[in-house]
Amino acid sequence: MGKFYDFIQPAHQAFIKQQHIFFVSTAPLSPHGHINLSPKGLDCFRVLSEHRVAYMDLISSGNETSAHTLENGRITFMFCSFAGAPQILRLYGQGFTVLPNSPDWETYAPHFKIYPSTRQIIVADITLVQTSCGFGVPLYDYVGERHIHFDWAEKKGVDGLNAYQQEKNMVSLDGLPTNLATQA
Repeated sequence: MGKFYDFIQPAHQAFIKQQHIFFVSTAPLSPHGHINLSPKGLDCFRVLSEHRVAYMDLISSGNETSAHTLENGRITFMFCSFAGAPQILRLYGQGFTVLPNSPDWETYAPHFKIYPSTRQIIVADITLVQTSCGFGVPLYDYVGERHIHFDWAEKKGVDGLNAYQQEKNMVSLDGLPTNLATQA
């Protein structure tokens, strides 16, 4: 049976720090729009307060989270225990994007290791926390992080990364503008 909390408790924060992967989900307002669910790793998630979290986001093939949070703000994070005691933790809230050239960048960037391929920081104000059992989540061993993204980014170089974002990261699957498009 799930339990609900109004804010992130210290035990929730400790659980989050132990996880090597989390999932972020957003959706457009359109009933025909595509729901986005993305896995994230690389020690890029931070609990900033009992009501605010953020993660450092790398350039990738889409930018749905930015488009959806720009349109409606809704965001959900999920953490699952793949080792030790079973548990699932969900954080529900309202998110927004912070771009490298924005005034808020200096507030959030120091919390992360920023890479040449860092696209943005996604920040969310958490309004509800839920824990549940996770009895059906299998056990997995953590082996390590992949380095493929960083090799790809190095080969692209700064100009190549900028061109890639112009081609792949300006609108969502459903044609919604991302924060990158609004800054262009």
